[in-house]
Parts: sequence; structure tokens; C-alpha cells
Amino acid sequence: MRPTSKLPHVSFFIAPLASLLLSHAATAQQAVTAPPPAATGAAKSASGMKPYKETLPGTEIAFEMVPIPGGTFMMGSPPSEEKRSEDEGPPHKVQLAPFWMGKHEVTWDEYDQFAFAMDLKRKQAQGIDPSKPSAGGSSADAVTRPTPPYADETFGFGRKGQPVICITHHSAMEYCRWLSAKTGKVYRLPTEAEWEYACRAGTTTAYSFGNDPGKLGEYAWYVDNAEKPQPIGKKKPNPWGLYDMHGNVSEWCLDHYAPDIYSTLAKDQPVRGPVVLPTAKEYPYVARGGSWDDDADRLRTAARLASNLEWSVQDPQRPQSIWWHTDATFVGFRVVRPLEEQENLKGLKSLVVKGKTTR
Repeated sequence: MRPTSKLPHVSFFIAPLASLLLSHAATAQQAVTAPPPAATGAAKSASGMKPYKETLPGTEIAFEMVPIPGGTFMMGSPPSEEKRSEDEGPPHKVQLAPFWMGKHEVTWDEYDQFAFAMDLKRKQAQGIDPSKPSAGGSSADAVTRPTPPYADETFGFGRKGQPVICITHHSAMEYCRWLSAKTGKVYRLPTEAEWEYACRAGTTTAYSFGNDPGKLGEYAWYVDNAEKPQPIGKKKPNPWGLYDMHGNVSEWCLDHYAPDIYSTLAKDQPVRGPVVLPTAKEYPYVARGGSWDDDADRLRTAARLASNLEWSVQDPQRPQSIWWHTDATFVGFRVVRPLEEQENLKGLKSLVVKGKTTR
């Protein structure tokens, strides 16, 4: 099985819900928390959040979003949890605002519209000028598209209904930026805290269904029952109706990976909206949930995985692609949509530029 990666500490920020307290360019290690957010119209309307289906403009391709209520939870795993890693503690109290999360992992059906410019090709076939505003606006057409992959990006595992694999953190962020422009709604990667909160769905056990890994086969694709990624939504969902939160593909979070971040967060609780903001560095970022290629313990709710250079070891390009991980057949992502975005995540985009960043 793939070894987990524990990489050096990186600079971090704690994202407030009320105001932008630090800039993206800051490098000092300083934990910041915001005062309790005042009740707003958006916060008051959280009880009215409903599940919905988003159809990509100009297509019949749709994905479903599930409302996640705001609340407070204990992030991380207790010392008593079997096979826990040191970077999962200490447990600390986190407060989050409400958001929607993708019911399923993003599929190739959705991602191909962006990565292979299927939306642009459709416009060309219909004689539509891509430079002119249309459904979703021309801003979506201006988002940079991935360069062609070095090899078959699906590795022969299939495409229709299958989760996206082998994409970089940068690629996932750019997809979210394209999707936001396309739909007029704010879509992004979940923060690591949002991901764990949604996965737990009110539980405090090792998995969202309890502590017994013997039940994992009912909820997840992992090394004991899969030899490749599987079509989305074929196992049981977690208590909040989210599928494949455990296994199938590991899922990108917004955060840089900082192995000892929890020690800092635990000093002042509850922490509101924590996030280790992405920078121009390509590594390491956090992936959560475990995958089809992992043992049961790596699918635990609190388990963390850091990306590293080995995920692109077969990429012969110099510099290597910022879009594709040739060796990460186990990583994909799902999207979230905040009810009301926290200030320091507004307008956030990937800062990675090929050949101009520090790995």
C-alpha cells in the first residue's frame, strides 16, 4: 500500500469568518481567530438550505449538492483511536458556517467539460462566438485549461460515471474557478475542517458509521474490495447523505499540509473557519478520505494524507505538469459551496505557475 507522507511544516493562517486578518502573501506563523460572527441574513436563512441539482450550462450534465448545517465539532482523533497518526492530534474544537457539499465526487463527465474544453468545442460546433457572453458568461471561457496529459489520464479505469483521478491540487482549484464562473455561484474545494466535519456528520467515531472497520465494505471501496476506482455512489452514504467519503478516491482539500497545525489550533478554542491557505508552492497539500488503494485505517475520518513529488515521478516533462499527477490514480475531489463565504477565501485562486514556483 502507499505509505503516508509526513512532510515539513509550512506557514499557515487561521481563516476568520468575519474579516480578512492576514494577506495571502504573509509568511509569519501566527494563529488568528475571529470574534463570533454576528447574525446576518445569510446566517438566519441557513435553516432554509435545501439540496439542489446543478446542471452545467449548455449540457445535460448535472451534479447534486447537499446542505451541511453550521456547527461546532471536535476535529482530529483521540489518542485512544486505533492506528491513528501523530498529525491527527490533539483534538480541538472547531466552529464552521453552513455550506453545501457535493453529494458525490466530481466525475470525468463534469471535469471533461473544463479540462478538454468540451464546452468551447460545443460552442464552435454551434457557430457561437466563445468571446461573447452566454449562459455562465464569457469569464468561464477565459479560465486556463489543462495541458494534454502525458499518458491516459484514466489509466484504463473508465470514464463515464467514474471519479476524476490523477489531477493536481492546482487543477482541482482551477476547475472550481471555472465552475464558479460558469454557474454564477461560488464553488471551491472544502477546507480540511469542512471536509472532516461533513464526513463525521455528527459522529465522533473512527468512521462515520462507527468504530468497526469490518463494516467498511458497506460504505467504501478500498484495498479489500476494489482493484481500481469505482463508479460514484454505489455504497451506502454517511448520515448526512454524502457518498464515498470513505474510500474510492482520496479528496483534495483547500489546505496546505502542516503536520503540527493541530497543536497550534488547540491553544485557543473554538477555532472559527481554520484553513492553511494555498500558496505558489505545488506541495504539500491535504487529501482526505482514503482510496481504493488503501488499507482500512487510512479511510478513518481523521486520517490525513500529504501530497508529494512521488505522485508525479513518471512525468518526463521538465518542469513537470502542474495539472496532472501521473502516479496519483487514487486522488480526486468534490466541491463545496459556502452559504456565505468567509472573507479571506473570497476570490481565492491557485497561485501555482508552471516553471515559476517552488515545488
